[in-house]
Amino acid sequence: MSRRNSKPYEIVERALELSTADGCVVIADENSSANLRWAGNALTTNGVTRGRTLTVIATVDGAEGTASGVVSRSAVTADDLEPLVRAAEAAARGAGPAEDAQPLVSGVPVSADFTERPAETGSDVFADFAPALGDAFARARAGGRELYGFAHHQLNSTYLGTSTGLRLRHDQPNGTLELNAKSPDRTRSAWAGRATRDFKDVDPAALDAELAQRLGWAERRIELPAGRYETLLPPTAVADLLIYQYWSAGARDAAEGRTVFSRPGGGTRIGETLSELPLTLRSDPHAPGLESAPFVIAHASGDGSSVFDNGLPLAPTDWIKDGRLERLTTTRHSAGLTDLPVAPSMDNLVLDGGGERSLEEMVAATTGRALLLTCLWYIREVDPATLLLTGLTRDGVYLVEDGEVIGEVNNFRFNESPVGLLSRASEAGRTEKTLPREWGDYFTRAAMPALRIPDFHMSSVSRGV
Repeated sequence: MSRRNSKPYEIVERALELSTADGCVVIADENSSANLRWAGNALTTNGVTRGRTLTVIATVDGAEGTASGVVSRSAVTADDLEPLVRAAEAAARGAGPAEDAQPLVSGVPVSADFTERPAETGSDVFADFAPALGDAFARARAGGRELYGFAHHQLNSTYLGTSTGLRLRHDQPNGTLELNAKSPDRTRSAWAGRATRDFKDVDPAALDAELAQRLGWAERRIELPAGRYETLLPPTAVADLLIYQYWSAGARDAAEGRTVFSRPGGGTRIGETLSELPLTLRSDPHAPGLESAPFVIAHASGDGSSVFDNGLPLAPTDWIKDGRLERLTTTRHSAGLTDLPVAPSMDNLVLDGGGERSLEEMVAATTGRALLLTCLWYIREVDPATLLLTGLTRDGVYLVEDGEVIGEVNNFRFNESPVGLLSRASEAGRTEKTLPREWGDYFTRAAMPALRIPDFHMSSVSRGV
């Protein structure tokens, strides 16, 4: 084995050979990324990066239980392996018994491509997108607006090997585009974002047209006070709210009475109706266009993950089905504590509501007055018992009257619980892939409908952009 240019699977195999622990898990992550940035209708920077991170998890059996030690390092070569393995073993031997200890996963078929080279991205991922973006710059310049933003594509190849014989691999592409249009005097701003696997399904011309329309709406300014308004939440805002709900849906915390999913008097709310709409919230590692790892990849143990579950197969799971709470997330350890099925979290989230209308059609169907949001940001938790969240609107809140957008209003701070919103939603639109703006650095594989909320709580006026 080459000492400096070892293949990822060779690194994994050698680390397992070096291990003297009772159990060992090795995760090699090979990452490549490419990006474009632009400002004022002109490209400013571009670049390509490569990197490697190796995580070694050692487990040591003792009279009182099994302990684990986890050490991760970047830019690892074959020369760095033995010190890394020994550090993980020392960490395990110095730790107390792990609360989440379970037998390491075994019996999972070997990935056929485990010994192949990692997948890589590069600037050619933008081969069609970049010229189209240049055309959008020209149109924006002619229309008196300025485009700012960035495009980022990442490809991560994960190799997972264990002392129990697992040899698994997953290649995860992940692309994001964020585009912001501003008026030349910077008094008006509009945002659009897209998530993509390969930039072949991203149309800069369509995005620019959408932003141009929103800047046009903003030419008329209307001041509104805080209060409760019928509000149309676009898919990106729905995604940000429901991702936070998903992150807060651990079975153990619910069973111990600490979350919105705790049943008064004890237990969880599984089986309760959360929405009168036929809403189904689900994760599926094989969802078309949202594909994610089909097995658990856990670099550390925490509230919602366990290093002992590495390699555990993942299956399609309904978290809410037809409006009814169906599952809460569990590791094997927390499933045992709560007497619930094993249901690990996954890296995608889909909400289906049975609706057929686009957001534009929902706007046109509005009677009376409503607000149309662009996106949310600076979302923070206020009360875990109700999952009350606060945050701000951003880059455009528009006033709809009798099916037409008549102008832009001021921004607001909101106070809402996503669980409460699901219970009050009066309409769900057509489900579509979307980029969560607030959580786009952590969670990008989402498909959501727009939601109509009869009484969204705008708690105060915000003077932010």
